[in-house]
Amino acid sequence: MIIDRIEVRRVHVPMKSDAVASASFSGDRGASFTAGLDKHIISVYTDDGLVGLGETWKGTPDLAVRRAAQALLGRDPLRLSLLRLDLPHDPAVINPRDRGEVVAVPVRSIVQNPATHGFEIALADILGQAYGVPVCQLLGGAVRDRVLVHYWSGRRTPEDLGAIAKMAQEQGFAGLKIKCARDDPHYERARAVYDACGPDFRLTMDPNMRFDTIEDTLRIGRELEGLPIEVFEDPVPKDDLDAYVRLRDELEIPLALHLEHPQDVLAAVARGAADMFNLRGTMSGFVQTGYMAEVAGIRVWRGSGLDLGILDASYAHACSVVASCTLGSDIVGNFLREDDLIAEPLVYEGSYVKVPAGPGLGVVLDEDALAKYAVDQGDDGPGAWSIDTTGSGK
Repeated sequence: MIIDRIEVRRVHVPMKSDAVASASFSGDRGASFTAGLDKHIISVYTDDGLVGLGETWKGTPDLAVRRAAQALLGRDPLRLSLLRLDLPHDPAVINPRDRGEVVAVPVRSIVQNPATHGFEIALADILGQAYGVPVCQLLGGAVRDRVLVHYWSGRRTPEDLGAIAKMAQEQGFAGLKIKCARDDPHYERARAVYDACGPDFRLTMDPNMRFDTIEDTLRIGRELEGLPIEVFEDPVPKDDLDAYVRLRDELEIPLALHLEHPQDVLAAVARGAADMFNLRGTMSGFVQTGYMAEVAGIRVWRGSGLDLGILDASYAHACSVVASCTLGSDIVGNFLREDDLIAEPLVYEGSYVKVPAGPGLGVVLDEDALAKYAVDQGDDGPGAWSIDTTGSGK
């Protein structure tokens, strides 16, 4: 089996008009990135007639995708390592978040081609189809057939957040992750959610390090005592593990760090700097760091960029494999964006998403929706292009 053609289509699927934040917070740069950059939908074809689907992180440069596709063309997908997928990497061709331009995603990136995760998913989809197994089996085997998910919101007024929380609860969700900043009305928001949903509906508060200091974080924590706050995620700068150690000693609310590097997970575990982790990265990378957390006795959830259906399906597969992934993951793109670009949406039962049964990813591309949200021009040429082993392309 060889890869004989790769087709790439650039897309932009907006957030739903009311999905990001209340009008009074519409300029929040910590949430604006979720509304925005283009993605690539990747179709990898083999000479055996298999097609693997992939989806890049938003903002991935065209050139990174093109170089990765060129490196994979003519290769045998059955002979490639998903764990160490070696694709050409130019440190100058990187995602905006890796240039420090994305406040909402303060994660130090792995040094690799930023299109790696998109092609990892497509190759895993091919392998799963070839062997007749779901992707989760390739990652080590599922320990659960459904994954806990919490709803998501940007910064909102207390009234708006109470209404969003109630809507989420009525759809079956058991918790809500919210964006916030130091001087927001934290108590009023949390109280509005409590009044609307009761004591069992959990809030994850994610300021993207914008609680600024230990003192401000402790003050906010004291304001929220007695309310159902599940965790503070990244309240202060993440390079100051001493601050997290002190906060864990003095704060009643649990602390989470949003991490991707295995080295950062090891450092946080060694210092006792977090009660929980929000982990991201490639599927195989998430499984690795999730196992580290399992050994340390720390629970995790899977972070996202409020993505489309292909990436969300990959998250469900990866989360099903990680025994420590028992917290509400961010697999809610189809609730917040105008379309998920897959023919049949992922199946949700209460606050859980079912892991697609496969083989492969278990999802099918919606070609009509893809055409609707296609972008004509990319940052390095046409928005749609393909290459094949004959040397032709478009």
